[in-house]
Amino acid sequence: MTEQASASEAPLMEHLVELRKALVRVLLVAFVGFAICLYYSEDIYLMLAAPLMSILPEKSHFIATHPIEAWVTYLKTAFFCGLFFSSPFMFFSIWKFIAPGLKKSEKKWGVAFVASTSLCFVAGALFGYFEVFPYVFSFFLSIINPDNIVFLPQMDSYLSFVFKLILAFGLTFEIPVLMTLLSLSGIVTFKAMFSFQRYMIVSAFIVSAILTPPDWVTQILMALPIIALYQLGLLLAWIVGKKQSA
Repeated sequence: MTEQASASEAPLMEHLVELRKALVRVLLVAFVGFAICLYYSEDIYLMLAAPLMSILPEKSHFIATHPIEAWVTYLKTAFFCGLFFSSPFMFFSIWKFIAPGLKKSEKKWGVAFVASTSLCFVAGALFGYFEVFPYVFSFFLSIINPDNIVFLPQMDSYLSFVFKLILAFGLTFEIPVLMTLLSLSGIVTFKAMFSFQRYMIVSAFIVSAILTPPDWVTQILMALPIIALYQLGLLLAWIVGKKQSA
């Protein structure tokens, strides 16, 4: 009995050791990403601020309401950007850790999952930055009466706002990947996804209302990509279903 218990504990210990190694590698890469981004944190912040600064009057600037706000804001910028740039390696480490327990066919899909997850998140973040931010900031500034209100963007508040939008759009672009995985695993069929699309428009606006600021411009700019991405997910789910039935 004792020998059987020892035999069962051995694989578990090996698994925990591999998990620890994976976590150490992820933390090291995240730290390296943070250190690199910290060196360029001011430049990165200016790049994130560019969509707003481009539509503000000339000589506009950000304000800091606390002596260490600028320093803390640059630290936050480096931290989030470090995680962002090191996320592909994190996904790869997770995949490498679980891969030994998967079948050969599942491993093939796993590599595609890691690559597509990273690419879709980056695509969503870039879409938000280049396409959505200019419209959102223009809308917000259009409702400010310059005779009564002086707009002075605060460093930390702006950073939090921007990263929330980037995260929201990055996660939104993961919809096709999620739908493909659900179809591949057999949890949800293509037929069920196709039937649900009649509720997709309402659901898209509800999700966008939760994830974005309370203005109709941002909500529309998020809802429309959700609907389009759902259609792309339907196409991928149909292709996966066809291959599995073949």
